[in-house]
Amino acid sequence: MGVYQRGENWYVDFAFMKKRYRRRIGPSRKGADKVISKMKGEIAENRFLDVWKKPDPIKFKDFVEKYYLKNLEADRRRTSRLDILKREFGDKIIQEITAFQIERYKMNRKESLKPASVNRELALIKHVFSKAIEYGMLKENPAKKVKLLKGEVARVRFLSPDEMSSLIENCEERIRPLVVVSLNTGFRKSELLGLAWDRVDMDRGILTLLKTKGGKRRDVPMNETVRAVLEKIEGREGLVFLRKNGKPFKDSTLRKPFANALKKSGIQDFRWHDMRHCFASSLVMAGVDLNVVRELLGQADLKMTLRYSHLSPSAKTRAVSVLDSIMAQKPPQKTEEKKVVSLRP
Repeated sequence: MGVYQRGENWYVDFAFMKKRYRRRIGPSRKGADKVISKMKGEIAENRFLDVWKKPDPIKFKDFVEKYYLKNLEADRRRTSRLDILKREFGDKIIQEITAFQIERYKMNRKESLKPASVNRELALIKHVFSKAIEYGMLKENPAKKVKLLKGEVARVRFLSPDEMSSLIENCEERIRPLVVVSLNTGFRKSELLGLAWDRVDMDRGILTLLKTKGGKRRDVPMNETVRAVLEKIEGREGLVFLRKNGKPFKDSTLRKPFANALKKSGIQDFRWHDMRHCFASSLVMAGVDLNVVRELLGQADLKMTLRYSHLSPSAKTRAVSVLDSIMAQKPPQKTEEKKVVSLRP
């Protein structure tokens, strides 16, 4: 095993099982030495080939059909976007798709779509590549290097307390528990439908999510409203929310009854996902700290939560009022230095 420099970059060069391996590491000699050291450890542990072998080539459309859709239930909007992406990238080998190709696709799409729509497609293709990495079919995500379009105004649609009450009242009995829990937890639809009883801790009052958008575990406390809903559900095995026939809910089975409830309530321009906005907006307007809201929503970046900051003028007022007490404090008075007169001659 050895390292050598060519131009500004350092390379590792070694043979293993009668096969020669060469890899460009970068401008750091120290980094190349670290790679060599790591390779020696992997060879000693019989893990080397698993690390360095290239995944089998697979077309983008085949990956989407055989792996992505099979392991992830997609809603109607996501499916239609996947069809668009398959028309563009379908016959390309997923391991050979580059950031440049995705960038060019972005520039072409922005000619006919709003920035928000283009960004949703970019987010979806980024997620597809992330799953390919997770399944061991890809090493890097080329979509990560493609920046979203600017000019998108984050949509925040939420309901007033009266509208929320009306929505719940007009829901069919079969979907009312899901709507109530959604409004009181901020769960995404997939998180709600995937919630299992073994992740419900009634004693501690905690709901645990393992399959989240960010891939990280999230513990969400249940309030008394959610507890009351769960206590009325019969059975404590499998998924929490099931249809009367015992089968899981799907997006298609929720769409029509939810639309009917919105129509009866006179609520327009409102989607299921917007109940997540209702949850966050209600907390912020009640004075809950934005970082706490971020943790409850399971958002990794505070920037996503800042969209609700304008709903909390009282918090800003309390913040600047701190200055009143600071300014009111009088600075310590200086004591005049007294001269000592000596009585001695």
